[in-house]
Amino acid sequence: MLHNIKLGMAFAGAALVSAPAIHASEFINVLTGGTSGVYYPLGVALSEIYAKGIDGARTQVQATKASVENLNLLQQGKGEIGFALGDSVKYAWEGNAEAGFKEPLTKLRAIAAIYPNVIQIASLKEAGAMTVADLKGKSLSVGAAKSGTELNARAILGALGMSYEDLGKVEYLPFAESVELMKNRQIDATLQSSGLGNAALKDLSTSQQISFLSVPAEVVETLGAPYVASTIPAGTYDGQDADVPTVAVVNFLVTSEAVSDETAYQMTKLLFENLETLKAAHSAAAGITSEDAVKGLPIPLHPGAERYYKENGLM
Repeated sequence: MLHNIKLGMAFAGAALVSAPAIHASEFINVLTGGTSGVYYPLGVALSEIYAKGIDGARTQVQATKASVENLNLLQQGKGEIGFALGDSVKYAWEGNAEAGFKEPLTKLRAIAAIYPNVIQIASLKEAGAMTVADLKGKSLSVGAAKSGTELNARAILGALGMSYEDLGKVEYLPFAESVELMKNRQIDATLQSSGLGNAALKDLSTSQQISFLSVPAEVVETLGAPYVASTIPAGTYDGQDADVPTVAVVNFLVTSEAVSDETAYQMTKLLFENLETLKAAHSAAAGITSEDAVKGLPIPLHPGAERYYKENGLM
């Protein structure tokens, strides 16, 4: 009897040791941005898609300061997939210290180019500004310090021969906090780099009389890739009755070389198989297409993602 008990315990012990190997789970941390931006709702949708579509996957969504933080976290192995602006990705690969990257982030790999972030600069109508150049002497929130949005702000002002010194005051705040300051008449304007239909700007447009400032075409020419000309279509926000010319920069979904080829393949495949779910989470996802997914990549494509594109004749 004792022998049988010992034998049973040995088998149980073996089962305990082998169980994790049999039921190994894949952990996927989705790095997003502030909860009032576009990255966050899309990240939540993506995490749900991966939890359902990848066997044994456990997912979580992490709200962050967006692009720059996401890329640094991926390099450190603290995330499996993250959203980032194209210029931030380029700076990360190069190791641009001024942009927030102390050294080249060589472990980054691309999953896909997704939708463009449109630079949307909203100003209180009473401030009397119509173009970016009119912000001289006025107060502006440029996004969290060294975020992708703030890098966009520096680039756009620089293309106009301006700097923060030309502004009356600079605030480094996320979207929702920037809008609260505008509601309280504490700042004149906010620059927000996001998909169209940004929740914070929708909130602002329903409670304040605002103008969306135009970005001249020559700014786009000066900036060059990954910036492109864009438009905020009339009616995107309450009280906006005309198209507003501006600039946009493409977003990317980025992973790291540490993520397995199979997981990267599944993350890419499920992304494009569930575009309707992503569109339901936020209208910005309407700009995601598999045809544009490998255009203008500033970093190498992950081999798992490459497999998906080759299988579908996209490469």
